[in-house]
Parts: sequence; structure tokens; C-alpha cells
Amino acid sequence: MGNAAIDVLGIGNAIVDVIAHADEDFLTRHGMSKGAMMLVDEAQSDLIYSGMGPGIESSGGSAANTIAGVASFGGGTAFIGKVRDDELGKIFAHDLRALGVQFDTPAATDGPSTARCLILVTEDAQRTMNTYLGACVELKPDDIDEALVAAAEITYLEGYLFDPPLAKEAFRKAATIARNAGRKVALTLSDSFCVERYKEEFRALIADHVDIVFANEAEARALYDTDDVEAAAKELARHAGIAAVTRSAAGSMLLRGEELVRIPAAPVEEVVDTTGAGDLYAAGVLFGLSRGRPLAECGRLGSVAAAEIISHVGARPMVSLKELANGVSASAAA
Repeated sequence: MGNAAIDVLGIGNAIVDVIAHADEDFLTRHGMSKGAMMLVDEAQSDLIYSGMGPGIESSGGSAANTIAGVASFGGGTAFIGKVRDDELGKIFAHDLRALGVQFDTPAATDGPSTARCLILVTEDAQRTMNTYLGACVELKPDDIDEALVAAAEITYLEGYLFDPPLAKEAFRKAATIARNAGRKVALTLSDSFCVERYKEEFRALIADHVDIVFANEAEARALYDTDDVEAAAKELARHAGIAAVTRSAAGSMLLRGEELVRIPAAPVEEVVDTTGAGDLYAAGVLFGLSRGRPLAECGRLGSVAAAEIISHVGARPMVSLKELANGVSASAAA
């Protein structure tokens, strides 16, 4: 971990997930694009929720899921995100702290309620997300704890949080603090729709403030307007330093300068729910990077974590990723 008190600090949306199975007709009736994330208002969220089948509630949010994964690997973690002082806000805070994650962002005492994400999982294990951001949009630069950012080896920014102007300012403030303290800044592009909305701003942010970028194939291609994912990955690495590009069943690519490492997907008996696969892949890579591991080892940790998460419903690990990774290492060496 070098001389940092915290391996990874996440800054992102503080959301409680509601996950339920649904057929494709349900998605069509509600105008959803399968596999995508759509922002909805409170009325839309209530309408979708009323039509959903039985659901599982669990604390979520992309960066928060990643931080939960880093904690499961045994890393020192912290999180900055905005909740309301309501029941869902208390659930979110409790769930993170129970994992050993430092979470001290003051809860809002008025305004929108804590955010929720309605996740519909279809038969092919694809997840379609409908997010009511609620209190998340209230995150502002004053919520960025300067000492906390300076104490973190890597500060990880969630692209989904790039919508609200004040949150955007908070990102830039955190990135500046981290850089001034000699720390690293990581960014996940989160969704190709995010990339299309903020293409130029993302490019500028990556060039000026970011050391590590996470993207899937669609996001990487969208950012650089190309169909060639490898070319897009090389552009990412050129501007940021390290690029991690996930390719679903085809595994992932990690690039640093001229170094390109291809990582196969870890085997999984059955794909149950792809929710959080990218988040947990990022957890493994970030944990590895924070501990100075080689790129290939970082990628392997990411693949192990992603395989665990897609083997069950929900976007938080159900077993210790540290033990799982050690078990995989032992069997590989045997």
C-alpha cells in the first residue's frame, strides 16, 4: 500500500438496489433499452417499482460496489457519497460500514430521498437499470474531505456521477487534491450513454486529471469514435497512463505504455446476474495496483472478482475475495 493510509477511496452515487427478474415484454412496455442504465424521476421510479416482481434489496451504487470489493480483498477503503437521513440512507451507511469501509459523508437533512436503482434481470442474465438519483445529486465540493483524499493511494471516480454540475466540481476538486498529494486518480466511464453525453468533458478530465481508466468495449469505442476497441484502448492508455478495458466473456485488456496484457475471463459454472461485473473487476484491478502488483496479476484479481459476482444475484461479494483469490493462486500453482 506504499505510505497511504487507505488503498482506495471511492466517490460515487450512494444507491440502494432493488433487483428482480423480468421478461423482455416488461422492458418494452416501460420503454427500456435492455442492458442499459436509464435515469428516471421519482414518479417513473414508483411506476416501475409497482410493476416489478419480488425483489432483493441491497446497498449498491457502482463505485460503492467497487469499494465493497476492495474491502473484501482486504484493502483499506473509504467512500464519499450523499444519502438522505431516511431509512434507505441508514441501510446504505450500515452496509458499507459493516464491511469496514470508512463512510463519513454527512447525510442530507432535507431535499430528495436516498437514491434507488431498480434492476431488471432478464433470462439471459442481462441487467437493465432504472436509477432515481435522489440525494446523490446533492453531492457538492464541500463534501470532499481533503485529508481523506490525500490519505488514499487511489481515488476512484464514478462516471455515473458526472451529471450534476456540483458533483462534477467535486470530482475535479478531489482529483486536484489527489494529484497534489502525489496520489493516483482512477475513473470508470460507467456507461456508453454517459460517454455520449460528456465525450469532450471525459476526454479533458482523463487527459488532465486521471491516471487509470476503466471502460467496457462500447464505452471505449464511443469515447474515441472508433469501431476498433484495441485502438480505443491504446488511446485511453496514452492519455491516462493505465487503461483497463473489459470484454465480457472475451476477458479484458490492461495497457500501460507499450505494455498490453490480455486477461482471460475466469471460469464460472453459470452466469446468474451480470449486475456489478464491471464494478468488481475494477475492485480487483484497483486493489492490485494499490499494492504495486504487476498488471497481469491485477487483471487476474479483477477476473476472479467479476466471476464471483456474476455467479449470484446482487452486486456485492458473497464470499471473501481475498480467500477466493488465494485459492485460485494455490490451484494454479499446483
